[in-house]
Amino acid sequence: MVKIGNISLGEFPLLLAPMEDVSDPPFRAVCKENGADLMYTEFISSEGLIRDAIKSRQKLDIFDYEKPIGIQIFGGDEEAMSIATNIVNVTQPDLVDINFGCPVKKVVTKGAGAGVLKDIDLMVRLTEAVVKSTDLPVTVKTRLGWDEDSKNIEEVAERLQDVGIKALSIHGRTRKQMYKGEADWSLISKVKNNSRINIPIFGNGDIDSPEKALEYKNRYGVDGIMIGRAAIGNPWIFNEIKHYLKTGETLPAPNLEDRVETAKKHLEFSVKWKGEKVGIYEMRRHYTNYFKGISHFKPYRTRLVEGDSFQEVLNTLDEVKEVFADKMIEKI
Repeated sequence: MVKIGNISLGEFPLLLAPMEDVSDPPFRAVCKENGADLMYTEFISSEGLIRDAIKSRQKLDIFDYEKPIGIQIFGGDEEAMSIATNIVNVTQPDLVDINFGCPVKKVVTKGAGAGVLKDIDLMVRLTEAVVKSTDLPVTVKTRLGWDEDSKNIEEVAERLQDVGIKALSIHGRTRKQMYKGEADWSLISKVKNNSRINIPIFGNGDIDSPEKALEYKNRYGVDGIMIGRAAIGNPWIFNEIKHYLKTGETLPAPNLEDRVETAKKHLEFSVKWKGEKVGIYEMRRHYTNYFKGISHFKPYRTRLVEGDSFQEVLNTLDEVKEVFADKMIEKI
């Protein structure tokens, strides 16, 4: 049984990665419904929370059905991270997660996210500041290191455990790699097999099928897997992996009706939570993935991303279900 503090997650939990502009409540809702065991909010700027930035505050929205749920924060200042943690405490998540992995330039140049990988002492101080500011379990998501010459994840894991984190998720790339090349799970495995490490270690990177999930589970011995980009437009991946790990059988790919109904549910929540204009706009990035593998779909994708009213987009989705009902769909 894998546990983060007192939170039980089952024998081999599947985590939804926190993704900026993706892992919002509407997206999390469809992933939870389809088997995600632990989810995180989009990462939230500690400075944004302190200055009461509307977008940062909105990211604190969590719902009972999502539990267990973690709120992820980032920043490069100890005092700001401590104050932000106090703000997070009020929303009563199940845990607090620290982002030391985001490779985006605008975050890194502020000395936050993966930018902290260049200063391990600072990473430890920031983590300790968060741990001391909450009674909730604190976890960390990070990368192997800054670049090929500084893959210091083994040292990082030991030192962060020493200051009190309860789990560590590791993306198998350096910051310099961004999302290019193949994720290297061998160092993730070294951390997991380090005799000093007694917290759960979750692997992240390149898991896009049940077969690969089983292969990496067996080869690298991690406590669970965190899935990010492969879940976009494909929330079914969590249950597909669970079924395959349990039975060795591959579930059929979601049919067209599954895709349409899930996209509609996602859209409806997006509009309800963000308002019609923003909800429709921010949903547009998902349609390509929801309907991947359908031949001659481009005109309908265009209509979905250009529709400017909730009802118009719903009507298009219903039409998609009728027009493509008998078409073959390639497995995502």
